[in-house]
Amino acid sequence: MSVLVNVEYEQPGSCTLSQAWARIPDEPSQTRRAELKAHIGAALQQQQAALVAHYYVHPDLQDLAESTGGLVADSLEMARFGKNHPAQTLVVAGVRFMGETAKILSPEKTVLMPNLEATCSLDLGCPLEAFGPFCDAHPQRQVVVYANTSAEVKARADWVVTSGCAVDIVAHLHQQGHKILWGPDKHLGRYVQQQTGADMLLWEGSCVVHEEFKAQELETLMRQYPEADVLVHPESPTGVIALADVVGSTSAILKAAQERSAHTFIVATDNGMMHRLRQQNPQKTFLEAPTAGSSATCRSCAHCPWMAMNGLENLLQELTTPTQFIRIDSELARRAQMPIQRMLDFTAARAQRTPGVGAASGLVPGIGAA
Repeated sequence: MSVLVNVEYEQPGSCTLSQAWARIPDEPSQTRRAELKAHIGAALQQQQAALVAHYYVHPDLQDLAESTGGLVADSLEMARFGKNHPAQTLVVAGVRFMGETAKILSPEKTVLMPNLEATCSLDLGCPLEAFGPFCDAHPQRQVVVYANTSAEVKARADWVVTSGCAVDIVAHLHQQGHKILWGPDKHLGRYVQQQTGADMLLWEGSCVVHEEFKAQELETLMRQYPEADVLVHPESPTGVIALADVVGSTSAILKAAQERSAHTFIVATDNGMMHRLRQQNPQKTFLEAPTAGSSATCRSCAHCPWMAMNGLENLLQELTTPTQFIRIDSELARRAQMPIQRMLDFTAARAQRTPGVGAASGLVPGIGAA
């Protein structure tokens, strides 16, 4: 059984909102969860497959990835891990653009997902048929796209970035005299623009999770917990970012929670992160930033409905009878790989110039990997 959830997301153009759906599987019983985990672990071992999971998926999948020799990470590290892992089959628990990136970087490997319908509002809100003409209308600009995009949009770009390297790459292009066409997340784009001073033309997309965080309600919670540090993902609205002690994505938020002296944190990102934050810092308290209250009505409730489509049942089914293959035309994959490789080369060179600083570094005012 599953629950069908309708999701509104921003769609630039004549219609500002579009609708998609997410079919969220029912939560198994405790007994069934244990059985599923045992069967999945055995199937992964038998098939010599590696499970890579994002921090936003169900805690069961995160724990299973780690316990079976896979990885829990941000989207780029998931793809990097898959490229370097000896397994010829990668199972990606996340959303579709993550599976596509893994396939682009490991074209010779089989890449599966529990459910190919698991997508992302940033991806949905930036289709190539609309974004391509937008780029064509501004040929003098360097096209820089966030990793949360389709393979087709990546292939149209000059650069792909994560939030860990977006500021540095845009600053580099700005210093070279380039103007930027940015897509798809307007909030991250405005943050990068503020940090770099670059001339940036922004696509008007947003994440259904981070868009919902409310500055007014966050201020109320901060007054209740004046000792708390506020950790905010840069896909959040500008007013929420302005209240942060640390602006960062998954890697930077995890790092800040470990290194900062505060014992209480208010966290404005997908609540799937709470599992890892509490695992790594059992002595600390983590509170979800509000997405509802007198100023708003919660839609996403701080959890991506498409991430929630990944479950133990459909993961086992895919390992038993695989049907959810990531397939990308070889020429498309070649073109999409080029802007990704530019990012990888840039971040590798940056790490060499600054020993100890990798792609996931950066706290206030910097940001971490996507």
